[in-house]
Amino acid sequence: MLDILEQDIMFLQGVGPRRKEILSKELGISTWRDLLEYYPYKYVDRSKVYNICDLRGDMPFVQVMGRILSFEEFPMQARKVRIVAHVSDGTGVCDIVWFNGSKYIYNNYKVGERYVIFGKPAPYGGRYQFSHPDMDKADDVQLSEMGMQPHYVTTDKMKKTGLMSNAIAKLQATLATKLPSPMPETLPPDMTARLHLAPRDEALRLIHHPKTLTDVQRATLRLKFEELFYVQLNILRYANDNRRKYRGYVFQKVGSLFNDFYSLHLPFELTDAQKRVMREIRADMKTGRQMNRLLQGDVGSGKTLVALMTMLIALDNGFQACMMAPTEILAEQHFATIREFLGSMDVRVELLTGTVKGKRRKEVLESLAAGDVDILVGTHAIIEDPVMFSHLGVAIVDEQHRFGVAQRAKLWSKSDNPPHILVMTATPIPRTLAMTIYGDLDVSVIDQLPPGRKPIQTIHKFDSQTTSLYEGIRKQIAQGRQVYIVFPLIKESEKSDLKNLEDGYETLCQAFPDCRLSKVHGKMKPAEKEAEMQNFVSGTTQILVATTVIEVGVNVPNASVMVILDAQRFGLSQLHQLRGRVGRGAKQSYCILVTPYTITTETRKRIDIMCSTNDGFQIAEADLKLRGPGDLEGTQQSGMAFDLKIADIARDGQIVQMARDEAQRVIDTDPHYEKPECAIFWNRLREIRQTNVNWGAIS
Repeated sequence: MLDILEQDIMFLQGVGPRRKEILSKELGISTWRDLLEYYPYKYVDRSKVYNICDLRGDMPFVQVMGRILSFEEFPMQARKVRIVAHVSDGTGVCDIVWFNGSKYIYNNYKVGERYVIFGKPAPYGGRYQFSHPDMDKADDVQLSEMGMQPHYVTTDKMKKTGLMSNAIAKLQATLATKLPSPMPETLPPDMTARLHLAPRDEALRLIHHPKTLTDVQRATLRLKFEELFYVQLNILRYANDNRRKYRGYVFQKVGSLFNDFYSLHLPFELTDAQKRVMREIRADMKTGRQMNRLLQGDVGSGKTLVALMTMLIALDNGFQACMMAPTEILAEQHFATIREFLGSMDVRVELLTGTVKGKRRKEVLESLAAGDVDILVGTHAIIEDPVMFSHLGVAIVDEQHRFGVAQRAKLWSKSDNPPHILVMTATPIPRTLAMTIYGDLDVSVIDQLPPGRKPIQTIHKFDSQTTSLYEGIRKQIAQGRQVYIVFPLIKESEKSDLKNLEDGYETLCQAFPDCRLSKVHGKMKPAEKEAEMQNFVSGTTQILVATTVIEVGVNVPNASVMVILDAQRFGLSQLHQLRGRVGRGAKQSYCILVTPYTITTETRKRIDIMCSTNDGFQIAEADLKLRGPGDLEGTQQSGMAFDLKIADIARDGQIVQMARDEAQRVIDTDPHYEKPECAIFWNRLREIRQTNVNWGAIS
C-alpha cells in the first residue's frame, strides 16, 4: 500500500503533467497519499433540487436544474467580458454569470442542454443569478445517489483550468478505485472498539464519499482522533524520554538568600497564585529530575518575581542562574527589576546583551566562568559560544516563542547536566493549544493580579474622533499621568509605516505643544532608543510615541493611557500585550483602540472582545477561534513535524483531550517502547515523524 500511495499524482487518471503542476504548486499535492489526505472543508446535501421560482436571496448553496436558453456578453475593463447564460426550468428564469474563462465556458456548456447548477443565488436585475457555480450535465447526474456532496478548497488558478471542487471530487472517486481494500489499520481494534471509532479504511472512504451526515461525522471523528492522538503520543514520548534520560540537579535546601529575600526584600505580599506556583517549582527542583515548566501569567501578574525566587533557590544550592529575554529592552528591564528587588543583598547580577562590548564584556565573561556572577540576565548573547558558566543550575526563558529551538538547545551546553528550565510567557495560551504546542512541559498559571490593581478600561474610537481623544489625553497628563501612543509598524522594513510614525510624531508635537514627547522604533540605534525610553521611564517626557517594540517588558506604573492607532492591523494577542503596558499602578488606566469608521466583521469582533474583557485566557481562546491555530505557532520550535490536515485545535478541544488521555495510557503501558501489543503505535509514529532530534526535551 505504501508504494501505491507514494505514486506520482501525474499517473492518476484525469491528472497528467499540466494538472500535476497546478496541484503541486497550489495545494502541495504531489502523490496519491497527498490527494487522499486532502479532505473536504464542507458538505452539502445534493439530493434536493429547487424550482427557480422558489429561489430566495437568503438561501445558502442550493441546486436547480434547467436548460440554457442563450448566452450574452457584457464588456468589462481591460478587454474582459462578463458572460451570462440564461437558464429556465419551466417555473422561471435565472442567470449564470462568469467573469473569466470564456474559452472554457463555450467549450463545455451548450445552448439547449440541461444542467444541474449548484451555487449561491443572489438577486440581480430582477432575477436570481449564480456566479461561477458548479455545473454538471443533467444526464450525467444521478440525484438519488449524490447525497452529501464534498466541497474542496480550490484556488483561482485551479478554477481557470477547470480544477474546481467537483473536479477534485472526481479525482477522489478515481483514486478510491485504486486503493487496496481494506487499507492497513493504524490503531489497534481494542482502542477503536472502546472509543467507538470507525475503522481507518471505512473513514478514509466515507470522508470523500459520504451518503449521510452520520457518515461524515463518523469518518471525521476517526480521522481527527488519529491525527491528534499521534501528535500527543509524539509529545508525551519526548517528555518520557526526557524524564528517563536527563537527571536534574537536586536542590534540597531553601537557604539564607531565599529566606532573607522573602522576609526582608519582598516588595509586596505574594498572591495565592504566586505561592501555588512557587510550591510547584520547589517540588520540581528537589525531585532529581530536570524541571521543564511553562509559567503562564498575564501582563503584570508577577512572573519576574517568581523567576527571581526560583533563581535564588539555585543560588542557595551553590549554582548559578540565567534569564534569557528576546529583546535588549526586555533584558535591560528584567536586569533593572531584579537589581531593584534584591536591593542590598549580596547577589551579583550582570547583564549581557549585544551592546555590552569590549573590556566590560570580557570582565563579565571571566567572572561568569569563575563562578563570581550569580545571575546573568541577557538576550540570545547568553548562548553564544564564548559564554561559559561555572555551574549553571536554572535557566529562565522569557517569551520563549521568540527563540528558535536550536538557540534554546545551546543552553544545555552551558552546564554539565541540563539545567532546570522555567519558560515564561505573558501570552495566555488556550488549554488545547498548550496541550499541543507545549505538551511536554508541566504548566503553571498565575491567574491573579497583585492587590490594588484596577481593571483597565478599554474604549473604541474612530480616527475621526481625534478632538475628543486628544482632550482625554490632556486631562490625564494634567493629572500627572503619562501616555503611550502606538503606531502599527508591523515590519521594521515597511517604509510607509515608518513615515506614518514620523509624520504622526510631528502632528502630535503640534497637538501637544506643552508636553515633551519621546519616540521609539526598531530602526533607531540602541543607545538612542535606550535614552528615549529612559526619558519616559523617569517621567521627563509625558508621551511615548512608539511601534510595537514596547509590546513587552516596559514597566512604567505612572503610564495610564495606551492609545493604539490603526488597531485593526493588530491581532488580539498583540492588542492585549500592548494594553498590558498600562494598569501597572493603583490609578485607573485606559486603552483606546482607534480604527477607521469602516472595518471588517472580524475586526469588529476583535475590538468588541477587547472592550468586554481583560482576561487574557478568554482573549486567547477567542483569538484561537477567530484566527485558527495556523501552523500552531511554535510547533516547528517544539520539534513536532505534524501538519494537521483535518483536526482543528481551536474547535476540537474534546478530541484533543481524548487523544491526550489515550496517548498517556500508551506511555504508561509501554514506557520503554518494547511491548508487542504497542508496536503498532511506535511503527506508525516512525512513519509520521520527519525528525529524530529530541527537541521536545529542550522545552
